Amino acid sequence: MFCFLLTEAILIFSPEGSLFCSCSHKVKVQLHWTAQTLVLVAATLGLVFIISSKNRSELPHFVSWHSVMGSLTLLATCGQIACGLSLHFPKLLKVSYVAQLRLYHVVFGLVVCLLATFTIVLGIYSDWFQAQIKGMAWYFCLGLPFCPALVIVNQIIRACLPKQRQYV
Repeated sequence: MFCFLLTEAILIFSPEGSLFCSCSHKVKVQLHWTAQTLVLVAATLGLVFIISSKNRSELPHFVSWHSVMGSLTLLATCGQIACGLSLHFPKLLKVSYVAQLRLYHVVFGLVVCLLATFTIVLGIYSDWFQAQIKGMAWYFCLGLPFCPALVIVNQIIRACLPKQRQYV
């Protein structure tokens, strides 16, 4: 749920791939905020369930690369939300460098998306997942997280890199 909502929250601003391309920028920002709030709720609920499950089964916490990367992803998501709050309320927080902060927010959003992608890939490499999914289905599951990540990378590169002049 985390990655689906995160991807959709980012793609809301895509002119080609969003269901909301005809909406105003203000509506897109509100939808982005709603989706990102749900991302934080999903991440928090997931963390609570994982910790309670580990406590019930008396297993150690944060010992796999998947769990460490997941914690780092959650921490980066909280930082991204703080950056988004600064953009949403610049006068209240006395932020004067809004254009530069917007670029940082976009690039750091890409970093969070890539962290989430690699967290999922590490989960796919876990012993539990490999015991559940075998054969070609495992390879399909391994490639699947990279699809939305590549779409987002493409969107951010096209949106943030300066347009180069086309000489004929």
